[in-house]
Amino acid sequence: MSFFGRFKATRKIARFFSSDIAIDLGTANTVVYVPNRGIVLNEPSVVAVRADTKQVLAAGRQAKEMLGKTPESIVASRPIRDGVIADFELTESMLRYFIAKANDDRRAFARFIRPRMVIGVPSGITQVERRAVEDSAREAGAREVYTIMEPMAAAIGSGLPVHEPSGCFIVDIGGGTTEVAVITLKDVVFCRSIRVGGDEMDRAITSYVKRKYNLLIGDRTAENVKIQIGTVLADDELQQMEVKGRDLVTGVPKTITLTSVEVNESLLETISSIVEVIRVALENTPPELSSDLVDRGIMMAGGGAQLRGLDRLISRETGLPVRIAPEPLLCVVNGAGNVLENIDFFRDALL
Repeated sequence: MSFFGRFKATRKIARFFSSDIAIDLGTANTVVYVPNRGIVLNEPSVVAVRADTKQVLAAGRQAKEMLGKTPESIVASRPIRDGVIADFELTESMLRYFIAKANDDRRAFARFIRPRMVIGVPSGITQVERRAVEDSAREAGAREVYTIMEPMAAAIGSGLPVHEPSGCFIVDIGGGTTEVAVITLKDVVFCRSIRVGGDEMDRAITSYVKRKYNLLIGDRTAENVKIQIGTVLADDELQQMEVKGRDLVTGVPKTITLTSVEVNESLLETISSIVEVIRVALENTPPELSSDLVDRGIMMAGGGAQLRGLDRLISRETGLPVRIAPEPLLCVVNGAGNVLENIDFFRDALL
């Protein structure tokens, strides 16, 4: 057998024994998909390390419980900000921890073979930021690293026929970014990425409560408020929730009752940014593809798509039908996993 023949045979053996991985490296959550096994890990993108040695103490849900509650000797933080890497070393440590956890049940001989990885990245990512993602994945143990735009992965994961010569419109609202794209023939015709997402909504709620009630609440409390009584339509059913925090005047703990109308008021500016970027994308869509959208409408993915009333508001503002993907939180990783399993077919969709 020739050298190239042996090389190809070696690669086939490596692919047979290795567990290739698709990753949605999100601002809020990191989700890992392994072919033939599906989603094996879905954890918050949080890591806790010792301040002096950078030794990883916890990652995911366990580390998220530590946010805002650690002593000086321990640092718990989110290494991904607005969809891109803010701390290279912590991201590498977190990835390595998650990959090891996802591979716990693999046979011993398979653990020695470095996997291929497909990672979803924001469409507005710079070359430097994308290289940081790729380098982190390689340092964490990847043999080959492929990146794919998150809106493309979300469109594939939500079941849109991106390979057909017809228009697909996807809105992916994540923790750090909102991605809007028009896709046809496995390529992006027009896309916009704004660094506004679930985290920005949480900050808006925190600022509103601080301004109106002189009450300081944490990020996790704001997130719970958004999930439980958050709405973007003032005419929705009134809901209310007790919120606890620290009174900025007296410095002591205090409890207030927050209503869904107040949460709606706090989110107006953030939601307006998302609606505006959707309008811009529609205005820049070629006429022939626009005609496809009249029937097919807009597909929404990402955790932000679950915000109460957002689909109805976008439909009201655009005049188009709006659907929420069956598993909006998992669209990106399911799409990346589909690409990984059919990498030759979807090669044109990769960056």
